[in-house]
Amino acid sequence: MSPAPDIIADQTAAIGPGRLVLVVGPSGAGKDTLLRFAKAACVENGNIVFPRRIITREASASEDNEEVSNGTFQEALARNEFAMHWQAHDHCYALPRAIDDDIRAGRTVVANVSRTVIPAMRRGYAETVVVAVTAPPNVLAERLAMRGRSSDGRIEQRLLRTVEDAAVAPDVTIVNTGNAEYHGRQLVRIIKGEKWDD
Repeated sequence: MSPAPDIIADQTAAIGPGRLVLVVGPSGAGKDTLLRFAKAACVENGNIVFPRRIITREASASEDNEEVSNGTFQEALARNEFAMHWQAHDHCYALPRAIDDDIRAGRTVVANVSRTVIPAMRRGYAETVVVAVTAPPNVLAERLAMRGRSSDGRIEQRLLRTVEDAAVAPDVTIVNTGNAEYHGRQLVRIIKGEKWDD
């Protein structure tokens, strides 16, 4: 399987009018923590959707995903059930095709994805907002060590992983080194299309 995302082959126009908010950043940046805060803050807003990722890795306390086997993933991929898919840390990841219906209905879809899918997502969806969550290398290393998830590879290798491409440049960057609630509120305002001036 190619690591490139799988977009609808016969799509003639970008999917809209809803927004696709892509949260990206290095392992250990705290993306899942901020997303959990944002999801809780938006729980009563039916126009904001946080789809579960489909991953060929066991779910954990820090990450709510739908765990599937490699075989099941490949079968779903062959049936064109994914809006996007990618590979990272020797696992396969995807978002369900149902997000397209949400965006066509005018909803905002928020997802944690790989930076490698950004160019295709910007082509495939009418309004895509990329939010980079990051932190200094020493903070990332400390968080990864605390996580202790050996299935994702060595910490040194993960910290060296970068994507150098102007096409994946974020629209907004959150440097997640302070209070998680503060940065979570920042993410919520971005998701809602509000300005964050602090």
